[in-house]
Amino acid sequence: MGRCKRVKELIPLVSCAFLLCWGFNDAFAAEPQMGSARVVFQTNYGDIEFGFYPSVAPKTVDHIFKLVRLGCYNTNHFFRVDKGFVAQVADVVGGRSAPLNEEQRVLAQKTIVGEFSDVKHVRGILSMGRYSDPDSAQSSFSVLLGDAPHLDGQYAIFGKLTKGDETLRKLEQLPTKKEGIFVMPTERITILSSYYYDTEMEICEQDRSLLKRRLAASAIEIERQRMKCFP
Repeated sequence: MGRCKRVKELIPLVSCAFLLCWGFNDAFAAEPQMGSARVVFQTNYGDIEFGFYPSVAPKTVDHIFKLVRLGCYNTNHFFRVDKGFVAQVADVVGGRSAPLNEEQRVLAQKTIVGEFSDVKHVRGILSMGRYSDPDSAQSSFSVLLGDAPHLDGQYAIFGKLTKGDETLRKLEQLPTKKEGIFVMPTERITILSSYYYDTEMEICEQDRSLLKRRLAASAIEIERQRMKCFP
């Protein structure tokens, strides 16, 4: 009887251990593997760096990365900052202060099939903007400023913030105004320039810093010239 009692006592313990292990595995499975590419947006309020989830949304990742490589997000802006919800980047067609060239325009006008997944909308996640058509995403996307479970499975998640949460917190403190369903900053949050790098490649930090300064200076000069020509 004593032996049977010990066996009965062990069964609940084994069951609990199994459930705990299953729960931990499920939690880890919810975090997709991030690729090695990194993109940095240099804004007038600080830098924002993010990485991609190519296994979750390969077509979306490829499209956004192509836009970055062509410089499409330079002089664009965050048109929406809803504290605790999202900071949303405008579509580059119409959102930039500098005109797009033909190659940029053709790419920016392409729509991407909705790659919806089980990844959750939590702070730092990057999620594509779209219209009612699930396959209407182009270049606008949001950086989540809080958990938004009502968006899960409805919008394509393609990456996550890797650096720059302090910049997001600055954006959340800016004065805003309500226009329809959107909470919008009263000051323009400009993406002065952008660049990308690969974490698996050995890159000299000094050269990267120099490149960042050159890109920022170039973007500022372009904006100055634009203001002269198009007041």
